[in-house]
Amino acid sequence: MGQEMASSGIRRAAANAAPTSGVMSVPAVAAPPRVGEQIQRLRAERRMTLDDLSRAAGVSKSMLSEIERDKANPTIAVAWRLTNALGVSLDSLFAPQKTPEAIAVSGPHEIPTLSGHDAKYQLRVWGPIELAGKFEWYELTLQPGGALVSNAHEPGTREHLTVLQGSIEIEAAGTTKRLKSADTARYVADEPHAIRNAGKGEAKALLVVIHG
Repeated sequence: MGQEMASSGIRRAAANAAPTSGVMSVPAVAAPPRVGEQIQRLRAERRMTLDDLSRAAGVSKSMLSEIERDKANPTIAVAWRLTNALGVSLDSLFAPQKTPEAIAVSGPHEIPTLSGHDAKYQLRVWGPIELAGKFEWYELTLQPGGALVSNAHEPGTREHLTVLQGSIEIEAAGTTKRLKSADTARYVADEPHAIRNAGKGEAKALLVVIHG
């Protein structure tokens, strides 16, 4: 009698636990981490170029470019060399990224500033880190006699500069142009180029870089 009651109870429990439909629910599989995007973000945060990271990690520039664009997946050995060069742990490549805010506000103290004391220039980095290497914009301040001299960027890169204050001279593609306040210059930046203060006072400009 006791065994019959126990068997009956087991059957009822099994019936209650049975799915109501013939389809079993399958837990959602998380999307794989975007390792290339993480590497690009970490590199941009450190203001490193592809060449910088390539040399520091001992990874070819072409391979690094493929990895950052998620066209190729790095081996563990390559990932270790990259994270070691970036000064982070291997785990950081696989850490989930935070959901972006609907409206993200950065205070003045959160805007990175790059200073070239000898060259008498200062760059305030207005563009977000995730766009570094693609689309960048800066506030450039040049003291009298100051200059921002740059090597060639990636093929197809162009710069757009609007003078906000003072007088600025642009040198690009073997040509030199002088600009006054409110003038805008657009020029090739995939060869050496320079931005110089052409006046006696401080000069300011909005500099936009669109990478090729």
